[in-house]
Amino acid sequence: MTLPFHHRPEPAPPAFNTTRPLTEKDAIEIWIAKWLRVRRKDLIQRYDCDPRRIYEIWEGVRFPRARELALAEFATRYPQLAGHVDASHHRRFALKARSPDQLNLFG
Repeated sequence: MTLPFHHRPEPAPPAFNTTRPLTEKDAIEIWIAKWLRVRRKDLIQRYDCDPRRIYEIWEGVRFPRARELALAEFATRYPQLAGHVDASHHRRFALKARSPDQLNLFG
């Protein structure tokens, strides 16, 4: 006699923290972590936030002053690394070719 198979759905992943939004102090620490090459996955886990919030900080959409404040803080904490980091904003890559003429390169 075979018992019927009952599929148990996987438990839903935990929702991101919606009780505490990111602050400017968090944004400064996120910038510093980026320059120290902390993985994005670890930042998301540390701050329990949606990955889009991290990119909003790196693109300068949220807390636009945080980058300059983080640069000053980074220079005091890590003076030996201050000149060796890319402090520019995150840039998204274009998903489409910028010009139809670029398609000729593959022909």
